Amino acid sequence: MSYDLAVWEGERPADGKTAARVFNDLYDRYIDSDVEEPPSERIAAYVGALLERWCDLTEDEEDTSPWSTGPLIGEVRGPLIYFPLRWSMAEEASAYAAAVAESMRLVCFDVQQNRLRP
Repeated sequence: MSYDLAVWEGERPADGKTAARVFNDLYDRYIDSDVEEPPSERIAAYVGALLERWCDLTEDEEDTSPWSTGPLIGEVRGPLIYFPLRWSMAEEASAYAAAVAESMRLVCFDVQQNRLRP
């Protein structure tokens, strides 16, 4: 079981309902598409910041990474990353991921709860 977050570039939606619509549009455009879009510079920097705290799953020899997939950069499509976290580490890792997104002026959306973070 995993806990999913979505982070993207753009204006912060007014509320969770609007954010869910924006996320669904981005998902359809970038993830459900046959076109592979390389990571945007800002989202690649975001992934780099996350990996400064916890190693990539592909390098996790001590089972300390909260990511459920690797390499984490592989979850990026253009200006969007939609990524799973291990349920056992979701609280700490999602709070950190949301704080980093906010500091980088990115939008963080909690897919399970249909709400913006933080």
